[in-house]
Amino acid sequence: MKHIARKRFGQHFLTDGGIIDAIVDAIAPQAGQPMVEIGPGLAALTQPLVERLGHLTVVELDRDLAVRLREHPHLSVVESDVLKVDFTALAAQMQQSADLPQRIRVVGNLPYNISTPILFHLLAHVEVIEDQHFMLQKEVIDRMVAKPCTSDYSRLSVMLQWRYDMDNVLFVPPESFDPPPRVDSAVVRMLPLAKPPVVDVRTLETLVQVAFSQRRKILRNTLGKWLDEKGFGGEFDVQRRAEEVPVAEFVALAQAV
Repeated sequence: MKHIARKRFGQHFLTDGGIIDAIVDAIAPQAGQPMVEIGPGLAALTQPLVERLGHLTVVELDRDLAVRLREHPHLSVVESDVLKVDFTALAAQMQQSADLPQRIRVVGNLPYNISTPILFHLLAHVEVIEDQHFMLQKEVIDRMVAKPCTSDYSRLSVMLQWRYDMDNVLFVPPESFDPPPRVDSAVVRMLPLAKPPVVDVRTLETLVQVAFSQRRKILRNTLGKWLDEKGFGGEFDVQRRAEEVPVAEFVALAQAV
């Protein structure tokens, strides 16, 4: 029976063979590597990945799809909301079963309606991740890789660039899916930085959220007040807008606070 895409799960199934091959080539899976695919759906990416890897762990929320996926002899299926998956524990489990001490690779065609929460959820588990390759709404990736002083530069840009080196590696048009989404898509490569700046993540998150809460206002009116409440007496130019402050300066300020 044909599976009908479910709107509540944000399902858009990839069907373009050329795009699938290009994504797999960008991921470059090698036999034996521990890999997790988020949202395998109808296994368009899953099958070519598992053919190269030998075995693949998949996270699928849709019960009907999970039943189908369990019939595959080379898949381990985690039937769950990805936002509830402990990737640190999952990585430990995968390494123990395969006797492999290396970090896991994570890939997937992420549901566009919860893509940002997924990215932040994975950020909390970045220590056990080798790399990430995700298909996302193109405008989200534009924000992820944006530079300061551009309209796309945002809280998402800062919080991810602090921890990852990222590249937009492939454009994917709507007609590559069934049903086609109303937006353009793209594939992003995310490599965790080997030596990221040491910073209290909660402080950085709060600071950046306050700074971008009214992005068109001068920081004196938002972040400046927050710094005053914290008793911050250091140097920081609040006569700028949030979009003018480089990632390194946000990190340095969080360290100082």
